[in-house]
Amino acid sequence: MTSMRVAMIGYGFMGAAHSQGWRVAPRFFDLPASPDMALLVGRNGGAVASAAEKWGWADTSTDWRAAIARDDIDVIDIVTPGDSHAEIAIAALEAGKHVLCEKPLANSVAEAEMMAAAAERAAARGVFAMVGFTYRRVPAATFARDLVARGAIGDVRSVRAEYLQDWLVDESAPLAWRLQKEHAGSGALGDIGAHAIDLAQFITGQRLTGVAGTIDTVVAERPLLAEGSGLSGTAGAGFGAVTVDDVALFTGRFEGGALGSFVASRMSTGRKNALRIEVSGSRGAVAFDLEDMNALQYYDRTAPSDRQGFTKILVTEPEHPYLDAWWPAGHMLGYEHGFAHQAKDFVEAIAGGVQPTPSFADGLQVQRVLGAVEQSSQANGTWTPTT
Repeated sequence: MTSMRVAMIGYGFMGAAHSQGWRVAPRFFDLPASPDMALLVGRNGGAVASAAEKWGWADTSTDWRAAIARDDIDVIDIVTPGDSHAEIAIAALEAGKHVLCEKPLANSVAEAEMMAAAAERAAARGVFAMVGFTYRRVPAATFARDLVARGAIGDVRSVRAEYLQDWLVDESAPLAWRLQKEHAGSGALGDIGAHAIDLAQFITGQRLTGVAGTIDTVVAERPLLAEGSGLSGTAGAGFGAVTVDDVALFTGRFEGGALGSFVASRMSTGRKNALRIEVSGSRGAVAFDLEDMNALQYYDRTAPSDRQGFTKILVTEPEHPYLDAWWPAGHMLGYEHGFAHQAKDFVEAIAGGVQPTPSFADGLQVQRVLGAVEQSSQANGTWTPTT
């Protein structure tokens, strides 16, 4: 395999990020196949043509079904709102296309189960699917996973995870699709809480087995959207109901016995993109903060008492995950580099005929955690299993 022809369906905020990943990965990493940005698909012909020209896609279409039917397309990359993930992904897998799908995998556990089943059937034919939990590919986050796996912090005893943003603090912010359950599935819980869940499980190597939590909608009504792009937009006339949560708080039990606390909020004034994970163990601890994404905090409890304390490790050395392909030590990476790492890992797995991770089964497991949090909230915070 010398090339891998990609069709991306959707072209908003995540479309820009995925385009950057596909474009940059083969120029920095020695890949077994070169991703070819063959086709960009969207409903608005003029807008998708402009996006294709801007980001470097060779051709455009307004029909995702026709894109899947093309014999010259190898990969379908899904960056649409969650309400279309299941239909597109299942059709692509059944047509023999490899699939990369943005998180969360679906808008419901039932949809995610259908997607995971389709992916399992496809894998038996050598066709693979992956869900885009990109933050696990930030080098410092991957390094945290490596340290925990090597026993550097001993037995995992507790986890604190939070993802905090403030882009909805303004009550006049318009009613974008991310605020409508029929399109987004859930609000802060699924949009950013899914990342906190995945990253906590990825770093610890353990899954959540049960949760107890509460979700809340702080601003119940917002101006209707006139036009928008990404997380921003302008308000039009009239108002509509917000049908998803603004804030989610829950506790969880990991399969190794440790307890975790989780917060997902798009109402945290002053916090722009604060994804933070701290894992405490019997021998030490690791702490990651996306707003300081090139560093990892590490505490070694076995060090002499006069030298104990969290140490800031600058994760920019060639020995660190992914970094031997980038810049000299000390030269920083940014948000977009995780998408290049995602493209790299996906292409290498597909070319090697192995299942890329996180799989749709992994995405389903996160979806079950999200569903259990919602069930718990509806039952006044009752402890709810994730299976």
